[in-house]
Amino acid sequence: MKPSNENNHKKQPGFWTHFAISLTIVGGMLAANFSSKAAESFSVEVIGKGKPVIMIPGLMSDASVWRPTAEALSGQYQLHLISIAGFAGKPAIDGELLPTVTQELLQYINQHHLKQPAIVGHSLGAFMAFNLASRAPEMIGTVIAVDGLPYLAPVFSRTNDTTVAMMQGQADYLRQQYQQMSPQQLSAMTAQGLFIQATSQQHQQQVLDMATRSDPKAAGQAVYELLTTDLRPVVHQIKSKVLLLGAGGALTSNADRERAKALYQQQIASIAHATLEFNEQSRHFIMLDQPAWLANQIISALQE
Repeated sequence: MKPSNENNHKKQPGFWTHFAISLTIVGGMLAANFSSKAAESFSVEVIGKGKPVIMIPGLMSDASVWRPTAEALSGQYQLHLISIAGFAGKPAIDGELLPTVTQELLQYINQHHLKQPAIVGHSLGAFMAFNLASRAPEMIGTVIAVDGLPYLAPVFSRTNDTTVAMMQGQADYLRQQYQQMSPQQLSAMTAQGLFIQATSQQHQQQVLDMATRSDPKAAGQAVYELLTTDLRPVVHQIKSKVLLLGAGGALTSNADRERAKALYQQQIASIAHATLEFNEQSRHFIMLDQPAWLANQIISALQE
């Protein structure tokens, strides 16, 4: 599929378009030991004691999406749960979003003297984890990417040959489209892809509720930045261990699952210590569909 043809934008979204959108959706509200406004671009909830672990949700989500995982980890780790501006009811900021979050997260790590914190990110949050570990490899510990990639666009095109130049037209179009949306329109668009997000109706509704409370302009800015930022040329700089967890539960054939696995593996091929694991029962929100499996994967990766 060539993503730059404007006529293609107006067609009914197909499975792979929904799948691409699904890699950027997440969120909710988590009881914590304390909560603080760490920066303009995000707030933080901290629970537990032990080795620091920063947990970043995806597009249109907040820290609550990590509730089942946080409950499983809080006895051994100090968890810093991030909620990004503009998502799930958090006030939006002007200008660039993800570069601002990245810079302010590095400042947060320094200010709080977090020694090589592990980064666990879902979808957009996984992209953020790859970015942090590429930019500051000495500062970042283990990276656990939950169904998210160094570059999102190949999920649209189904080929890792896709470049930012190829996606620029679609990125501009989507940002403009989001900017013109009302919250109701954003909710309706999200509802079209809920079958890919999670298995149960309860969890699908959780995803939809978070999207409904999100700022369309902030969501569009984040989508634009994901489509125009390719981390594949720099992820070889990551020195820490990387575990990429894929979700294959929404893929309907063995051929689709094998293509997805190959695409994921190619994106982390240049990282020295990277492993790919796929859960073929879970849909995109692995923490909601398969919480015990995800917690065990994270604990194992952090203990190795």
